[in-house]
Amino acid sequence: MAAYGRRSLRDRFDSAPTPHVAHPPRTHHRDFYVATDGSYHLHDHRAGMGVVIETRDGRRVARFALPTTATDNNVAEYQALHFGLDVLAARAPRTARVGVLTDHDSLATNVNATALATRDGWYPGEIRIPPAGQNHWRGIRARIAGFEELRAAVIDGTENPAHPLANSPEEYAHVNREPARCLRPETPPARGGPGVPPPSRADRHASD
Repeated sequence: MAAYGRRSLRDRFDSAPTPHVAHPPRTHHRDFYVATDGSYHLHDHRAGMGVVIETRDGRRVARFALPTTATDNNVAEYQALHFGLDVLAARAPRTARVGVLTDHDSLATNVNATALATRDGWYPGEIRIPPAGQNHWRGIRARIAGFEELRAAVIDGTENPAHPLANSPEEYAHVNREPARCLRPETPPARGGPGVPPPSRADRHASD
């Protein structure tokens, strides 16, 4: 269960906008959440990426804070998501439904457009990817196709738990030594029982 007082990734995802998706995500059926961030410091050309993965019920699957060779912030963002989805793919079944959290607007837009095109045949139009991030985008697209469902939400950098990991990978290097976990989310309790109407109808009279 999620630690007391700490907002889970699911909570953050539920309250965040999802580009190309005009309704709330309703994520009670989503199995895993992946928060990623990439950073690039102009003054010393240091780059880093942060990844946090949790189950639907708020249990942490993995955290990473790693330096990278990215040449700008955009590439670092794509590299971080590519890495995070690779980690999850190694620990989750292909039937998993995944929620991605990022503070990079265009990355979330590209992910959702591609996910819709992959699942529903919706044509997203032109997708612009940083030239140096093309290899990472190919990996991201493969992971989008590899899970049953994947959707991205945009959160503020101050709300992104992967943000400090990406900006100070040396300071948070200890998270890379956390034991590997292959957790499955707990099965949510069934709502109601046989013959019980859904909440929207349970308190209505026959004349309504």
